[in-house]
Amino acid sequence: MDGSVHTEDTWTVAGRTFRSRLIVGTGKYKDYAENAAAAEAAGAEIVTVALRRVNLSDPNQPMLVDYVKPDRFTFLPNTAGCYTGEDAVRLLRLAREAGGWDLVKLEVLSNTKHLLPDMEETLRALKLLVADGFQVMVYCSDDPVYAKKLEDAGAVAIMPLGAPIGSGRGIQNLLNLGLIVEQSTVPVLVDAGVGTASDAAVAMEIGCDAVLMNTAIAEARDPIRMARAMKHAVIAGREAFLAGRMPKRMYADPSSPLTGLI
Repeated sequence: MDGSVHTEDTWTVAGRTFRSRLIVGTGKYKDYAENAAAAEAAGAEIVTVALRRVNLSDPNQPMLVDYVKPDRFTFLPNTAGCYTGEDAVRLLRLAREAGGWDLVKLEVLSNTKHLLPDMEETLRALKLLVADGFQVMVYCSDDPVYAKKLEDAGAVAIMPLGAPIGSGRGIQNLLNLGLIVEQSTVPVLVDAGVGTASDAAVAMEIGCDAVLMNTAIAEARDPIRMARAMKHAVIAGREAFLAGRMPKRMYADPSSPLTGLI
């Protein structure tokens, strides 16, 4: 079959289907206008909204929705800045009342320098949210055991970190992420730690369904250009995954035959 002829490559979470596999954040940009321009340059269809850090309701201040339009992007409210399950659940319930959102991103962090997810609190909050009718995408550690527990508890997507939030260190544990991808029956998205385009490509090459990032674009010297780079990296990584990489070998394998030489 001609590799140039194929059906559209989409992915689905909680019954919603998307073409773009790059999700971008709404924070750390110099203003909402730059945020919107970056989201467009990235070709994103989903933007995460840190409910505690963006203005969604005060008309006397610049509002996110005036720039990043809800009719253009799917908003994914998240619980950034929450350190207990109760805090996260309360925030998302308020968000649902205000905006009708039921597809949400849960993150419950440890109150430490590394801001790694508190997995015990995360799992507890997930169970409360699922029981309350939310469709929950869950930010988590790169632990396959906990990732399976989250899926079994009703998560609609698993979102393991590549490295600590905002660190830009890239994917630190390819083995564990590969195991999570292999075992999961819901979408797996690398969330946090991406620093540059090659990191995003690697995430896609191991079979992740999508990549989420914020700081890697927002804190680049040229955020709009970096957003474009990330768009192409995610596409390239996905294409490489679908193509199937060559096997790794211990020794050389010549590109040309060694017999019949002049």
